[in-house]
Amino acid sequence: MHAIVLHAFGPAANLRYERTEDPEPGPGQVRIAVAAAGVHMIDTALRSGDFDGPYPLPALPTVPGREVAGTVDGVGEGVGREWLGRRVVAHLGMVPGGYAERAVTSVDTPHVLPDGLGFAEAVAMVGTGRTAMGILRQAPVGPADVAVVTAAAGGIGTLLVQAARNAGATVLGLAGGPAKAARVRELGADAAVDYTADGWTAAARAALDGRAATVVFDAVSGDLGRGAVDLLGRGGRHVVYGWASGGALDLSDEERAVRGITSAVVLGPAMARAGGPGGPGGLRALEEAALAEAAAGRLRPAVHRFPLADAAAAHTALESRGTAGKVVLIP
Repeated sequence: MHAIVLHAFGPAANLRYERTEDPEPGPGQVRIAVAAAGVHMIDTALRSGDFDGPYPLPALPTVPGREVAGTVDGVGEGVGREWLGRRVVAHLGMVPGGYAERAVTSVDTPHVLPDGLGFAEAVAMVGTGRTAMGILRQAPVGPADVAVVTAAAGGIGTLLVQAARNAGATVLGLAGGPAKAARVRELGADAAVDYTADGWTAAARAALDGRAATVVFDAVSGDLGRGAVDLLGRGGRHVVYGWASGGALDLSDEERAVRGITSAVVLGPAMARAGGPGGPGGLRALEEAALAEAAAGRLRPAVHRFPLADAAAAHTALESRGTAGKVVLIP
């Protein structure tokens, strides 16, 4: 098979498209013929070797990637042959290996795909979608809310825009560039503002037409996060699920008290608990919820496809914010 192999930590160019041995499923495992593999921002940090997060740096050489969708084409000892031919999607968890034409995982990991849900869309929902579900369970919105979504054209942002509109909220999306802002409006946002333009904060206030934001979904922090938080009214919520600018926005206790706003990070253990009781196992419930929303047509993940062989270009585009939606590799 072909796979993307990382032999040394460093730039995206270190990702090499190579021929490797097919993985064989061990006891209790299935092998998936991969039709789509998800690319996550965490993958770029792990590739660089400069990462302090929930995943350990892998032993090298390694095949990156933790989200795959495809068809089961092999089973290990103890796994029923009825799995063969099933269309599935899986988050591989702590074990990489997704940027490849075949991947193995425990039989307890895959979800059987609902009819009508494509592989690329499914792989977007099993990781990015589950995060969006976890965010919304911790910070639900309703018809009385005015929601501001930073990075609104990204994989999670596009889902938050749709979910907030489905809940009846007024939605303002902040996106980098006029094309991305137009895409956010197509997704149903009441307004979208290009945050790379001069005077974007004034444009955002004008778009809100005198209303104060009640919740900010912040994936960026930095100057963009600061500008978004300044749109919050009294009692508003700052919901943090990333800091793509390089550092989390630090809101002082004094500011939060004076303005009557809250700020909370919704990642890590809080995300696992959002899926229900049982600690990390709760993530599977979020995956199921995300896939169900996509299968029902209530959420439509935006997908930015690259050929598997162009994984380095996919990483470069993702790091430079040159993508729209979930980045997916197609073998």
